[in-house]
Amino acid sequence: MRNKFEAQLVKINDMLIEMGSLIEKSISMATDALEKKDVKLAKKAIAFDEEINQKEKDIESLCLKVLLQQQPVAKDLRLVSAALKMITDMERIGDQATDISEITLLLARTQYVKKLEVIPKMADITAKMVTQSIDAFVRKDLSLAKAVIEADDKVDELFMAVKNDCIENVRTGNADGEQVIDLMMVAKYFERIGDHAVNIAGWVVFSITGKHNKG
Repeated sequence: MRNKFEAQLVKINDMLIEMGSLIEKSISMATDALEKKDVKLAKKAIAFDEEINQKEKDIESLCLKVLLQQQPVAKDLRLVSAALKMITDMERIGDQATDISEITLLLARTQYVKKLEVIPKMADITAKMVTQSIDAFVRKDLSLAKAVIEADDKVDELFMAVKNDCIENVRTGNADGEQVIDLMMVAKYFERIGDHAVNIAGWVVFSITGKHNKG
C-alpha cells in the first residue's frame, strides 16, 4: 500500500513539473508576442490556456483520488493538500498570461512610444519565480521557497517603475493614453503572476514545516 502511495506522490510531482513547464511556455509566448506585437503568437498563447486548464483538472483528480483511497496523515497529507492549493495558483498564472496576450492583440494596432524595457524584466523574474516555486515543492527545498518569496519585492519595485513611467507619460502627453493604460495592465498581470508564485512558495513552506507563512 505504501509503495502505491509513494508512486502516486511521484506521479503528482511529475504532473506538477509538466504543468509548470506549460506555464513557463505560456509566459514566454505572451512576453514574446508583447515585445514583437506578434498577433499570431498571442492567439497561440491564448489557445494554449486550455492545455493548462486540463492539466489542473488531471492533477486535482489524482490528488483527490489519493486523499480518498490512501487517507494520508501528517506530512503526507500536507504534501497532497499543498499540491491541490498550488494548482489553483498555477492555473491563474495561465489565465494572466492569457490576459496579457489579449491586451497584445489590442496593442499590435499601434506603435510603441518607446522600447519596452521594464516589463520584460518583470516577465523574466516572475517566470523564474514560478519555476523555482514548483522546483522547491518537488525537491522539498525550504530555502528555495523562501527565496521565491523574497524575490517578490523586486517585482513590486519594477511594477512601481512601470506605473510611475506611465503616469509621467500621461502627465506630459508623450504617449497614447490607451496604450499607457494597456501597458500598465500588462505590468499588473505580471505582478499578479509574481504574487501567485509567492502563494505557491507559501504552500511549499507549509508542506515542509506545517506552517503556512508567505512572508
